[in-house]
Amino acid sequence: MNYIIKKYRRFRLSLSPQQNLLYGFVSYTLAGWLLLCLPFFQKQAVSALDNLFIATSAISTTGLVTVSVFDTYNGFGQFVVMLLFQIGSIGYMTFTSFILLSRTGNLTHWHQRILNTEFAMPRDFQIRDFLRSVIIFTIGIETIGALCLYIAFTRAGVEHNFAVWSSIYHSVSAFCTAGFGLYNDSFEQFAGNTAVNTILSVLAICGSLGFIVVTDIWNRLTGKTRKITYTSRIIFTVLTVLLAGGTFMIYFFEPSVSTLESSRLTTSFFQAMTALTTVGFNTVPIGGFTLPVLLVVILLMYVGASPSGTGGGLKSTTLTALIAIMWSRIRNNNRVVFFGKKIPLERLYVATSVFILYATVIFVATLVLAFTEHFSLEQILFEITSAIGTVGLSTGITGDLSPWGKAVVIFVMFIGRLGVLTFGLAVMARRKLWKTRATQDDLAV
Repeated sequence: MNYIIKKYRRFRLSLSPQQNLLYGFVSYTLAGWLLLCLPFFQKQAVSALDNLFIATSAISTTGLVTVSVFDTYNGFGQFVVMLLFQIGSIGYMTFTSFILLSRTGNLTHWHQRILNTEFAMPRDFQIRDFLRSVIIFTIGIETIGALCLYIAFTRAGVEHNFAVWSSIYHSVSAFCTAGFGLYNDSFEQFAGNTAVNTILSVLAICGSLGFIVVTDIWNRLTGKTRKITYTSRIIFTVLTVLLAGGTFMIYFFEPSVSTLESSRLTTSFFQAMTALTTVGFNTVPIGGFTLPVLLVVILLMYVGASPSGTGGGLKSTTLTALIAIMWSRIRNNNRVVFFGKKIPLERLYVATSVFILYATVIFVATLVLAFTEHFSLEQILFEITSAIGTVGLSTGITGDLSPWGKAVVIFVMFIGRLGVLTFGLAVMARRKLWKTRATQDDLAV
């Protein structure tokens, strides 16, 4: 037995960081799928493909569903789904690394290498401090969110016992930008409830900002640093501009929102926020949006959240790098500068690679669904963008997808959570290039 365990550890150590991430997320997805397939976790029978869809959607924190989570799974099944998107949101390596850090006080080089790949941390960040801040901030914000949601739900007339579970579930889902809910209409019944809308928005924004920003702000408040980092300033700027722009477009150009009167601004902001942070909740039917506004929402989902956050998408830092490249070319400037700082060439290579891969996956997946499904182009494009951005918004076609269509969306959701570049490196990397001599400490993990 010890021989098998040692061989397994040597195999894991021989993989690249990207391959380890791929291996880990596949393992958790399959484990969740097998659990959800058990009758013990179900209220009613559901196909294996739908269970796999839900498990993948949860671990990727997407929120697209082919069946109702509340109607299909019992309390234990709903807990499994919640556990999956909790793990998926902060990274599967975080749990094991935090336990190891608590037990031994040290992280092996293997753990540090994978965590650096998963979170893409700046060089001046200490992994130990970063890891602790991730766990503490996650538990803290989700607890506060659950308490606030409980008060808001009970005041809205939700029955006490269900309000307890609902507040916990939706607090975790909102912070993880998972988009999973226990209401079949998402939050349409709470469209005019300012308290619920505000709490969910704060949780989603906190999650999407990213753990880098949280650590950065904490270091600034505790006096460890004098100012926030360049990356955090970019993240705040992009979030503010796109959120304001999306709210403006929905408020003035979406007829279904203009009739809401008192809750018009709240609804407009919420729908822009839910697309940009990739939380995936909605308070109005997305399928009723006009084509121009659908395109705006697609753009917000395409950009998505911030690096090291719980959300998906192209990422705000990638967008700014692409804008900086374009601006420098227009001005015939050989130096690519943003906010007065030169962007490293390596970062520009990464940004352009991610953009091309991201666009390629969207095009290919949309093309395949155009062959297999009977929906309009805008509905298919919206669904695929939502899947790769791990958003969870839909025009209402998810449950009606064919088995081939569901398989394609499953694949796209998984790539979206892992990251297109990470997925490419994991698949294309030659194992022999990463094979290193394992240290005694690594083998002891």
